Amino acid sequence: MKKVLAFFGAFNPPTTAHLELADFSRKATEREGVIFVPSRTAYIRGFQQKDGAYSDAVRLEMLETLAKTRPWMRVCAWELEQETQPRSYVTLCHLQEEGYEPSLLVGSDNLKAFSGWKYVPEIAREFGIVCLDRGQDSCREIIENDPVLKSLAEYIEVPEIPGTWRDISSTAVRSRIRDAEDAEERFRALPPEIRHLAE
Repeated sequence: MKKVLAFFGAFNPPTTAHLELADFSRKATEREGVIFVPSRTAYIRGFQQKDGAYSDAVRLEMLETLAKTRPWMRVCAWELEQETQPRSYVTLCHLQEEGYEPSLLVGSDNLKAFSGWKYVPEIAREFGIVCLDRGQDSCREIIENDPVLKSLAEYIEVPEIPGTWRDISSTAVRSRIRDAEDAEERFRALPPEIRHLAE
């Protein structure tokens, strides 16, 4: 496996929709696989201000468990091993050093936030970006209306995705796990093999 998509995120927890979307994206862009790159818990709770984060160890175990039965899936724990949260560009460089040809896989919510990212031109030109519409967003409209992104448009792929995958929300899944009384309802959005880890 060489040509891959690098899927960064909290994966707090990883959902069935995350997996389906990643698999769809790699097929749509003719990549060989997807590397899931979980963020550090300290970053999720601090910078992203998300409560209820599973520990690094639990999220990593969830992802590695899922990868065992999915030949196209890999997990990179490198960010979890660093003292501070690395920039995505630095992690992409690390994956390249490991022998991969990674492209960044992001949702349109991240595309809209690229003005606050460092190294966006470098990421686009050196690795390429694959962007997926989320909610009511249109990646193509976001690119067209942003001068920097518009200048990088040739490096950004926008595959068309089914509407059912446009509203992935780990926050909603965590709320359901916490609040639902029925066990089947609580864990419906999680792959069966990791449900015991989410309890």
